[in-house]
Amino acid sequence: MTEARPDAVASASLWERDAELAAVTEAIDALRDDSSPSAAGSLLMFTGEAGIGKTALLTETRRIAEKRGCTVWSARSGETVTSVPFNVVRQVLQPALVSLMPEEAREYLGDWYDIAGPALGITEPGERQADPQNVCEGLVVAVSRLAEREWPLVLLIDDVHWADQETLRWLAAFVERLVDLRVLVVVALRPGDVADESAPHLDTITAAALCPAGSLRALTPEATAGLTRATVGTHADDPFCREVWAVTGGNPYETVELLAKVQDSQLEPVEASAADLRALNRSARGNGLVARLESLGIEATRFAWAAAILGTGITVDLVARLATLRHEEAVRCAELLSVARILTEPAPANRHADDGQLEFLHPLIASAVYRSIPDGLRTAMHGIAAQVVTDCGLGAAAASRHLLEVHPDDDEELVEQMRQAAREHLAVGAPEAARRCLERALLEPPLPEVHPHVLYELGCATLLTSPATTIDYLQAALAMPGLEGEVRVDAVYRLSQALLHNNQLEEAIRTVDTEAARLEPGSSRLRLQAVHHMWEGVHAAGEHSLTRSRELTELARTCTGRDNSERALLILRGFDAMTHGENAEEVVELCDRALVNGRLAPGLGWTDTEWGIELLLMLGSSYVYTDRLDRAESLFTEALGVYDSAGWGGGHLALAHAYVGLGHRRRGRLRSAETSLRESLRLAERVGRGLPLYWSATCGLVDTLLARGHAEEAWSIAEQYGFAPPYPSTIVLPDTRCVRGRLLLAVGRTEEGINELEAAEKASAGHGHNTVLAPWAGALARALAAADPRRAAELAATARRQAELFGTDTAIGEALRVAAALETGQRAASLYAQAVSYLEASPCAYEHAAALVEYGIATRSAGELKRGLTLAQACGADGLAARARDVLGATVPTGSR
Repeated sequence: MTEARPDAVASASLWERDAELAAVTEAIDALRDDSSPSAAGSLLMFTGEAGIGKTALLTETRRIAEKRGCTVWSARSGETVTSVPFNVVRQVLQPALVSLMPEEAREYLGDWYDIAGPALGITEPGERQADPQNVCEGLVVAVSRLAEREWPLVLLIDDVHWADQETLRWLAAFVERLVDLRVLVVVALRPGDVADESAPHLDTITAAALCPAGSLRALTPEATAGLTRATVGTHADDPFCREVWAVTGGNPYETVELLAKVQDSQLEPVEASAADLRALNRSARGNGLVARLESLGIEATRFAWAAAILGTGITVDLVARLATLRHEEAVRCAELLSVARILTEPAPANRHADDGQLEFLHPLIASAVYRSIPDGLRTAMHGIAAQVVTDCGLGAAAASRHLLEVHPDDDEELVEQMRQAAREHLAVGAPEAARRCLERALLEPPLPEVHPHVLYELGCATLLTSPATTIDYLQAALAMPGLEGEVRVDAVYRLSQALLHNNQLEEAIRTVDTEAARLEPGSSRLRLQAVHHMWEGVHAAGEHSLTRSRELTELARTCTGRDNSERALLILRGFDAMTHGENAEEVVELCDRALVNGRLAPGLGWTDTEWGIELLLMLGSSYVYTDRLDRAESLFTEALGVYDSAGWGGGHLALAHAYVGLGHRRRGRLRSAETSLRESLRLAERVGRGLPLYWSATCGLVDTLLARGHAEEAWSIAEQYGFAPPYPSTIVLPDTRCVRGRLLLAVGRTEEGINELEAAEKASAGHGHNTVLAPWAGALARALAAADPRRAAELAATARRQAELFGTDTAIGEALRVAAALETGQRAASLYAQAVSYLEASPCAYEHAAALVEYGIATRSAGELKRGLTLAQACGADGLAARARDVLGATVPTGSR
């Protein structure tokens, strides 16, 4: 048991906490050990019921850390401020931020300043909606960089179960990086009060703890007796001490409060007085605490109520305004409440705002005071608090937390305030807070002409984070009268986009078609027609492929690229022609006509919402598979830079990395491709499995690993990330069935691989195909070469005809490689020589290396093998390089060396 000390009352909650304090001390000492350069950060978690001593442990952790020369940043969550985005992470970082000049903060945070700065309140947000995932990443970087400046650093977060969702998202991401940071994070959690939406983040945080979190135990009777005697006198007898334990259940907080009441009432600590302890305990908690508060007078009660309503940022001046007290009265009330152990001034180390800030002595007291306010009065005080906050110039977002608690009352002004608050929340990357504001605006309710616009804004607010939620709100908005013109067209487009990303492609197409049918000819109708063909163009099934191609051809025939609707149709026609293997020169001509002086037109940029990312990915893909890799890579690299600088770190950034990886893969830079695709997959995991972007990252990574010769690793990735049927309804580049079929062949599952490639063949029946994007014919021909040479030859001939129709050096060279693989002797050598010639002229280095190695093997030419080996090594094609080395190491005719 922890020994009694002179400060026993102040440290009551530390009795019988030797194991926890030892863990704290060990973690702090490990943090400070600069003799170990590989030392990593760590996380400690204290859990338990209310009053069990979690806050006291964090306070003692601060004392120990500061005594050992550590910097300590801390924050406390609150039951009444869970809806305030970034509240807790701002508290954590305030000590560092207030010590930095703006130019210093910008220097430390670098490119992340404009992304994380608005969430931290140190800079104004940009004009675009911030991506919450990138804001979270920016906060992780911000804390990481500031931690390096303040090492050794300890972060303390009390009552993390009440933290806002944005802070929890940051903390969950941050603790996963502790292996690379020398930071000690200590959190206190009350498990029974965890909200459903907080549980996943808290599970991640808990999993990062040094050891499984165990709940703090109540004090034993022996510890309670020792604490009692240390507080009220050594003459306290055993029956009295046992009753103290029985009344409080060994809860440290209740024990301290009860003993304080014993001292205040001058109760003699002997058996004869034990019967009075229960009544005293009731006065120290719940209704008894309320009675004690009321005994201080109506002004002090109003002051405490106002402080509880504010919850955070409590100053005498602000409370005085809310409680309608004169400043002198407010100061007197603050003093009374401090003496009564209800409010206190934070210790200097804990202070996070201006001088004069107050806080409740304990979170339990804050909750009890808040709940003691009569319901009607509490609601009214929140309304007044919203006005006070607004009058102080803190903005609609700050006032919105109070307006969320006000009863609906057909208030047009409140609806507009909540819409403005939502815009402010979106600008800093807090879409959940925006959603709460707009949903509250719906309850008011809005005027009929405003109602569909609020629903539309709700759909836009959730577009980046929850396609399913977006669908519900936009469908409701479109079902109501009042949404007309370009806003309605935009709502239809966004709805179809959400349906697409929710894997409801056919519904997305129907939605666009229905709206287009009700419009008169003009730019709006043309836009929706283009969107229709855009979604049809990404449809993997392709049942109506030929009909769509004819319709697109007709629509694009008269398009000159004079506006973005025409440019979109040109891109769509070019993509359609590319996937079907039509003449590559015509594909490029169509795509070039969609540009303005070789660049994207205004309104068709990567962050422009009128058309979205899909159209531009089609444009870049068309260039990729027509051997115009310079143009494709320029587009995809631009996307990456734009999304990084704009703070779009979720699905958009994941797709940008995937298509940058595609460019690297086609160029033959396989190591760079793998890096980009792994980053894409990491980001896609955060957005959610099963979405089209997830398939793009996984398929591209498997394809790249196969090219590198890492078949087992490719198989492991496929198994881990579910790269297997059923496939998504949207087209994936490269073709999923072809990649899966080649993977199965590579790991020796030949029959399954053949079946997969035959399924790819069936899917393209009735129309042509791009033999580079979907190389099923060549792969199937190789697989059937021994068992069914006749069919293999037919497939090779089909691939060659289709490649020659398409006309790129890569397509023809690859078709010749397949044909050569089915031949022997001089015929094989001649075909390989032709393949090398074509692929040498193409930008695809890996395919060129493969042709050189195969040519060298067929002709037993050391020169060709060495050329192939050098190029394979440069590409990172380990399997191909190993094959070349093996053959070179075997017997080769002297004349060919």
